[in-house]
Amino acid sequence: MSEWDGLPTPRRYWSVAAIWLALTMAVLDASIANVALPTIARDVRATSAEAIWVVNAYQLAIVVSLLPFAALGEILSYRRVFQGGVVVFVLGSVGCACAHTLPGLTLARAVQGFGAAGVMAVNGALLRFTLPNRLLGRGVGLNALVVSVSAVIGPSLAAAILAVGHWPWLFAVNIPIGVCAFALGGVALPESPRADRRLDWIAAGLNVVAFGLIITGVDVLTRGGGVLYGAVELAAGAAAAVALVRRSLGQSRPLAPVDLLKNRQFALTVLTSIASFAAQALAFVSLPFLLQNVMHRTAVETGLLVTPWPLAVGLAAPLAGRLADRRPAAVLSFAGLAVLALGLGLLALLPASASSVAVAWRMAVCGLGFGFFQAPNNRTMLASAPMERTGAAGGMLATARLMGQTIGATLTAILFRLGPDGPTHALALGAAFAALGALASVSRLAARAPTAAPTRA
Repeated sequence: MSEWDGLPTPRRYWSVAAIWLALTMAVLDASIANVALPTIARDVRATSAEAIWVVNAYQLAIVVSLLPFAALGEILSYRRVFQGGVVVFVLGSVGCACAHTLPGLTLARAVQGFGAAGVMAVNGALLRFTLPNRLLGRGVGLNALVVSVSAVIGPSLAAAILAVGHWPWLFAVNIPIGVCAFALGGVALPESPRADRRLDWIAAGLNVVAFGLIITGVDVLTRGGGVLYGAVELAAGAAAAVALVRRSLGQSRPLAPVDLLKNRQFALTVLTSIASFAAQALAFVSLPFLLQNVMHRTAVETGLLVTPWPLAVGLAAPLAGRLADRRPAAVLSFAGLAVLALGLGLLALLPASASSVAVAWRMAVCGLGFGFFQAPNNRTMLASAPMERTGAAGGMLATARLMGQTIGATLTAILFRLGPDGPTHALALGAAFAALGALASVSRLAARAPTAAPTRA
């Protein structure tokens, strides 16, 4: 067993280009679809509540399939799952561009979501096999930069496309990006060892039922639907989750990575990630309401005032990634989340008459803190897993992010229903979640153990 040192150059650069192209495609698609929802609803004669499923179908398909695709990556190779995900995403994009009804568009969006899950589930594992261990933090930081830039340009790109064309072009733009990512991936992505086992279809089914019913049950309850119906969905989803965990405990490489969660370092990293993304979601969902309903800013002004956050993430993440290759990630993530908590607290204390400058610099503080946390934390999650379980670690990384965002969005909806001060209370709660994440992160110092150098299996 010799030390794994990544791909040789220039193949290394072509591999990360393929990974980042596909990641850009998935992030762009989420943000541009949100901008076009009102236009789509009018064209397909749907209500706003019905049109939300254009977004929900995409997100739900991703959530329920991340862990199964991560397991498939270990069995079939990460390269094959990634390439398959790109193909499925492009086919889904073609379906979206050709759809003329809401059911057809929703189905095509679900196909896109399954394709995006194939990319996201193995993205971290492919990055770990592409880069030498000494550059992994830098690569993870640049990953965060790609996501941030894509999130920033998404709304502007959507507005530009809608200014000169019809909404189907928003989805057609994915096709050339996907073709380029697939072509590059075919010649540059690394091969990975394949586990000698079959996919646990029972565990995969339990995973789908658990995540699917829990998320839809929460959605029913927070949107004011039937309480009994939502409670039944939640109970059934929780029962499926318990059954999944019990089944996984007796397996050496389970689909739900309970084996990795037995590692205190890994478990605390997951907890840190969930808390931080819950804080982010509490802020991102509530800020537009605070800015427009309380501070009386226009939609355009709101977009501009929120932009300093992802821009600051893009600036901080590459620097934090470089530092994470040489400094304890627990300390870096703690510092980042402490700054995020400070920024969210300052936003919560803003008066209704606050100036745009006062809002913008607080947004930038939040972005700097979040960016400084994200790269070191993600690097730790990938590097603390054995090389043969990198796929499971990458799947858990993406799942923790989505779990945190779901928790944050749910809590925001509950706070909004409790009274008119919901946006301010959501920001304050976001600061508390960021502080919780900071505590979880710094507690990893006591759990630190030397991480074995990655080896070629």
